[in-house]
Amino acid sequence: MAESAHGMTSGAVARRLGVAPTTLRSWDRRYGIGPAAREHGRHRRWTPADIAVLQEMCRLTASGVPPAEAARAARATRSARSGAAAPPPAAPEPRTHPPSRPTSPVPAAPSAPGTGLHPGDSRQEYRGLGRAAVRLDSAAMDNILGSLIARYGLVTAWEEVMVPALHAVGRNWETSGDRYVEVEHLLSWHVSTALRRVGVPAPSGSRAGAPPVLLACVPGEQHTLPLEALTTGLAELGLPARMFGAAVPPEALDQAVRRTGPAAVVLWSQARSTAHHPLARHVADTSWGVRGARTRTPVLLAGPGWAGHPLGPGMLRPGGLREALSLLYGLCDAAAAGDGPAAPAVVPPQS
Repeated sequence: MAESAHGMTSGAVARRLGVAPTTLRSWDRRYGIGPAAREHGRHRRWTPADIAVLQEMCRLTASGVPPAEAARAARATRSARSGAAAPPPAAPEPRTHPPSRPTSPVPAAPSAPGTGLHPGDSRQEYRGLGRAAVRLDSAAMDNILGSLIARYGLVTAWEEVMVPALHAVGRNWETSGDRYVEVEHLLSWHVSTALRRVGVPAPSGSRAGAPPVLLACVPGEQHTLPLEALTTGLAELGLPARMFGAAVPPEALDQAVRRTGPAAVVLWSQARSTAHHPLARHVADTSWGVRGARTRTPVLLAGPGWAGHPLGPGMLRPGGLREALSLLYGLCDAAAAGDGPAAPAVVPPQS
């Protein structure tokens, strides 16, 4: 059972908060953000008070606060409610491998002080971007996109401004007799350019030798912008990635998986007509590595095309950019630690 009289299991809490189970273990080990009680001395059970601390930790890291600082503030919140002094961080457990970087559920943008835009501000920002696109004003679009990412961070800029602006332009194209095609193409180009400017390569040695994340559109799928945003987010987190782009042939993807031994594979499908379920099953079932130590790679089914179809073993369906980055960070953390690709709990798809 996920819940008992003593609290919730770590898997249930991870699904509730949209973070990877490895993230919870990392926060507990490094920062003392763990359950107050454990059944039989081992099994972790999270009380409502423990979950409230985790929620505060997620909120702070999402706003760009460094994990160690966020943990201190989150523990102080619990202590303020209980009237006790904040407990010190848990002592780190002995490790047989170099410590990996602190886990964060979303990329922490130092220049993004807020957690997001107010609804009115969000509408104003994406309408301004849309008007610049209709004018075919390249300079204005570049300025707006650069400013958005610098002020609010990649995830907020993507989810609350770029995507609504792209959808609005697309609706205009669909309802105006094929007008505004040039607007959609130009806006897509400038969004892609802005993402590439942000997605600088990780510093040398930050994840040296770590397995990469492979990102690919399924055969017949040409929409690459969401994968470009995810690739940029991975770069901000210092995670290695290989972006293969649009309409990747099954044979090419199969070879890429076997040659790189990735921490995870992300397959994008924009529409149900392009969702390639046999390919997803094949990738999830593909084993690689030396004989006697072969393993399989988790597959993230990203995009609305996968909706309405049951998930198979080894598959995950993130609800958006933020959740995808959280899952991938946990998977990369496990792979870098030598634990191999984990099989995290399935995240329910968002409707």
